[in-house]
Amino acid sequence: QVQLVESGGGPVQPGGSLNLSCAASSGTFFVINSMGWYRQAPGKQRELVATIDYYGSKYGDSVRGRFTISRDNAKNTAYLQMNNLKPEDTAVYYCRVVLGGMGEVTWGQGTQVTVSS
Repeated sequence: QVQLVESGGGPVQPGGSLNLSCAASSGTFFVINSMGWYRQAPGKQRELVATIDYYGSKYGDSVRGRFTISRDNAKNTAYLQMNNLKPEDTAVYYCRVVLGGMGEVTWGQGTQVTVSS
């Protein structure tokens, strides 16, 4: 079983930046297929923010051009650089990892991002 530790959330003013990280670990050998970030605002469905795998990355329409996802394979860690944050970016951000082989999906516990003046 893979454990995920997310960090980097918090309050920020509109136009500001935050960098989220998600580190995966396990007591047994594992291979990560893809890593990604999703978010859920109060009263809304969870939505795609960004994902990255061996073929590249993709972004949700509302964050494309402002957010950048990257991955350090040696550290099994994904990063989400968020620039020009807007109040509508306020949500709980969840890391999601898809393992190779059977495609097991693991979610992180979530980290709150609040964009407000």
